[in-house]
Amino acid sequence: MAVFTLWDRDEDHVALLDPLRGLAIRYGELSERVDSCAAGLLSAGVSPGDRVAVSSWTGIEAALGFLGILRAGATALPVNPQLTAAELKRHLPALRPAYALVHQASGPADACATLGVPVAEIDAGGPWPPPADGRASLPELAPDSIALILQTSGTTGGPKSVPLTQANLAASTATIVGTYGLDSRDTAYCIMPLFHVHGLIGVTLASLAAGGTVVMPARLRMRSFWEAVAEHDVSWTSAVPTLLAGIPAGPRSAHRLRFLRSASSPLPPTLAARLEDDLGVPVLEAYGMTEATHQMASNPLPPAERRPGSVGIATNTELDVVDKSWTPVGPDEPGEVVVRGPSITSGYLDNPEANAESFRHGWFRTGDIGRLSADGYLRLVGRVKEMINRAGEKISPREVDEVLLTHPAVAEAATYGAPDAKYGEVVHAAVVVREAVEPKALMAYCGGQLAAFKVPVTIHVVDAIPKGATGKPQRNQLAQALDGA
Repeated sequence: MAVFTLWDRDEDHVALLDPLRGLAIRYGELSERVDSCAAGLLSAGVSPGDRVAVSSWTGIEAALGFLGILRAGATALPVNPQLTAAELKRHLPALRPAYALVHQASGPADACATLGVPVAEIDAGGPWPPPADGRASLPELAPDSIALILQTSGTTGGPKSVPLTQANLAASTATIVGTYGLDSRDTAYCIMPLFHVHGLIGVTLASLAAGGTVVMPARLRMRSFWEAVAEHDVSWTSAVPTLLAGIPAGPRSAHRLRFLRSASSPLPPTLAARLEDDLGVPVLEAYGMTEATHQMASNPLPPAERRPGSVGIATNTELDVVDKSWTPVGPDEPGEVVVRGPSITSGYLDNPEANAESFRHGWFRTGDIGRLSADGYLRLVGRVKEMINRAGEKISPREVDEVLLTHPAVAEAATYGAPDAKYGEVVHAAVVVREAVEPKALMAYCGGQLAAFKVPVTIHVVDAIPKGATGKPQRNQLAQALDGA
């Protein structure tokens, strides 16, 4: 087992870049700042194993704070800066932070101060905490020490606390580097926040593990995507489909992109095809979860096959599909996806009931329903608790979403189950449209491509579909919000 380190990188190579503020931090400076931050935390009374909250609106400050916490042997608690002080006062006490690193005034700073947690401000433009030359006194990092604690998105229940170790981080970043052949010549464009695994591990730490560069703009402006890609020789990016859909059309000759990666939310095959046609590079859908320190499977780079509608093949993770008794089902049969491997958490914090339900012999039940082909490609068809049960017929919301998204007027779609006195549940859907279209016309369109029992009986045209912080549709909110159920 290993730990995540930055000690063997080219000191003169740019590690983190914020073009909007003119900040370029090279690996030598990054290592010094991380060590100084770690020594400053230890001198402020933080001990190895203590939990330290970190919150920032900008990627560079979040990355510096996170790496400093890790180097001190402490446990990072990434916090969404959009959360209000009231929300944090409800949730932070259970996580027991001993200290907090915060960039600029925000809810986390106020909440920590109210709770009596010492707060220091992160500032990429200057020293923070006060400089400390403590390289020799920094602790030796242990593979089994908890590096960070993240909250699940809670789409199928209350949020759970997921502890991830140094060994989990090392395994996950090595997997991502190997999957996409990342090295020091690669430059990633980080357009995901760093308080979830996608932006933090899937882009930032994986790039740093490869000795590459991460472009982290202080403000995300998708209309300037091509300018940033061309100016900084960006070779790849990874994001949720809703962000990728916002990439403006651009000339193929103006970039050196190798691939785009999509994760954290289902990638509509129509969007993948459009992006590949527009950009002239492969679009690779991957499968990740907080409990797996992000990536578990991915479509591979060419010349290997990338399969539309699939999240690809297992990447340094054992993967299977099982029934309710944990017995593997046959090829292409639906069942719950289970995984095990070096990046999987050993269990939730302080939640024995969830651990008993979700973990067995090193395997973790993901809560996702999938079909695994004989040659190892996984297709996800829904969540266990989101599957629609219409008089015994199990319907995948994602299958209906994908049909709706092929209609030229539909920009976004989220299908969900609504209570029904006769059938138990029936299919409803919410759509965001590009142009006016009658719901009955959309129902008729679905009727030409789906069995009658799968066709939505009600379609709501809405301004926006509620999503979690990682971009996943919040289906469990739709029935109540739109149907009063």
